Amino acid sequence: LHVPFPWQEAECGYVIIVMALFWCTEALPLAVTALLPVLLFPLMNIMDSTTVCQEYLKDTNMLFLGGLMMAIAIENWNLHRRVALRVLLITGVRPALLLMGFMVVTAFLSMWISNTATTAMMVPIAQAVMEQLHKSEVESSTTGQESEHTNKAFELQEKSPESFKEPEEKGTRPFPVQYSSCISFVPWALGDSHVLTVEEERKINELIEKKHLKFSKGMSLSICYSSSIGGIATLTGTTPNLVLQGQVNDLFPGNGGIINFASWFSFAFPTMVLLLILAWLWLQMLYLGFNFKKNFGCGVSSATKAKEERAYETIKEENKKLGKMKFAEIEVSILFVLMVLLWFTREPGFFPGWATVLFNKNDTSYVTDATVALFVSILLFILPSGFPNQDRDEEQTGGRAKFRAPPPLLNWKVVQEKMPWNIVFLLGGGFALAKGSEESGLSEWLGTKLTPLQSIPHPAIAFLLCLLIATFTECTSNVATTTLFLPILASMAEAICLNPLYVMLPCTLSASLAFMLPVATPPNAIVFSYGQLKVIDMAKAGFVLNILGVLTITLAINTWASSLFQLQTFPAWANKT
Repeated sequence: LHVPFPWQEAECGYVIIVMALFWCTEALPLAVTALLPVLLFPLMNIMDSTTVCQEYLKDTNMLFLGGLMMAIAIENWNLHRRVALRVLLITGVRPALLLMGFMVVTAFLSMWISNTATTAMMVPIAQAVMEQLHKSEVESSTTGQESEHTNKAFELQEKSPESFKEPEEKGTRPFPVQYSSCISFVPWALGDSHVLTVEEERKINELIEKKHLKFSKGMSLSICYSSSIGGIATLTGTTPNLVLQGQVNDLFPGNGGIINFASWFSFAFPTMVLLLILAWLWLQMLYLGFNFKKNFGCGVSSATKAKEERAYETIKEENKKLGKMKFAEIEVSILFVLMVLLWFTREPGFFPGWATVLFNKNDTSYVTDATVALFVSILLFILPSGFPNQDRDEEQTGGRAKFRAPPPLLNWKVVQEKMPWNIVFLLGGGFALAKGSEESGLSEWLGTKLTPLQSIPHPAIAFLLCLLIATFTECTSNVATTTLFLPILASMAEAICLNPLYVMLPCTLSASLAFMLPVATPPNAIVFSYGQLKVIDMAKAGFVLNILGVLTITLAINTWASSLFQLQTFPAWANKT
């Protein structure tokens, strides 16, 4: 390709178009594409190499690294599994409540650890719980009595996707998920003495398998959807949120740290809760039907209650296998709570935070959320995971006691293996693009071209942009989508004298509405790989959820977000003229 225009705006636009094409087609790995500004901007005289490279390791990258180290420590000590099982014990195994339990647990974990890791952990737990329910249902429906093997505790283990493929016409069972109270057709109504014919048994089994497959789809979708929804609630929950913070700080240096952990949580957490409830209701209607009485287990038979009790016992048994909380788990829990408290109280907005009181000079706070994340992360490498062991070695110590220091809570080898380093370059590439757009004058040029949008009502602008981003993110990574669109939206907002956050906030959330396609986001790909879902299943459920998500975000930005960020006014920090 050859740039047909000599001016810098066109050259920068050319780089953005090339990177957009590479990100959409994945002709190069996403992280490699993100490095193109380091090569192309100096060659096109847009920015010198030193300035471009400085964009690749900023405060937001450090926040990402610190938050991920805490997430890795939580995974390393299995704390997330303990939380998941405890919550499932609270919600129980009745259909609607079981669905809600998995969605709440997945969303909560996704707020703090990666969406991909959350999904990968929750799918085997769902499979194990449902396997027990499925086995109980089949045994009860064919014999009317409990099998001697029903009460075996399940094992939580990863299974290959091939083991969960859809059944053949006369083949094996699908991914064994089912809901106990919705199969209320009867062999019990025929009487205990009735002997089922082969044909009756075949029809009953077909009905059971059909219902199992239907609900298995709903359960799988609930896990991947709630992991994407949960990630929007915290600043570190998913990468697009950090992209927004970095872009706002880059494009509007005088914003006074308006996007921080506390302010983001105040805006995004209520949005997440509302969208999670809507997703739960939609999946319940789609896969459990409209019989809410049965879905919640009201008026169920004694046989159904017995099956629920057996399934509940299996969850209790698995929770018992974890044993008491280890010393390391307690330490990680305390550090996690400490980190969240420090984030919330750094600059809460309604009273002076500790950073303002202790680390403030000339009205400038020297501490950011990244400082907190790295402080707690470094403690993970210092604090021991247990108490010293006392060994006696006759040959080496002559029988004297020898103390062995316990390993730290986290070691660098584990971090190196589990840290998604490619995201660091993706973030940096986005910041470099934003800086290049500003330096070349492309942002200003785009702003002048978008001034006609001033005549459109602001809520309509927010809705249409959310719809655009939600559509685009189905075929492009969430990070790439926000990286490409946020600088353009900021320029548009400046041109029409609209608060930039009014369009940047909702579009960042919309980038997480990747619900329709398996390739849209890794959680979707994980559940799709287990074999019981078809693309049409995900597209049908995801289309409605996308619309609900766009409407929810539009509502949020025009109500509590407007009050929280003063979106009805054009701020001084956004006025560059």
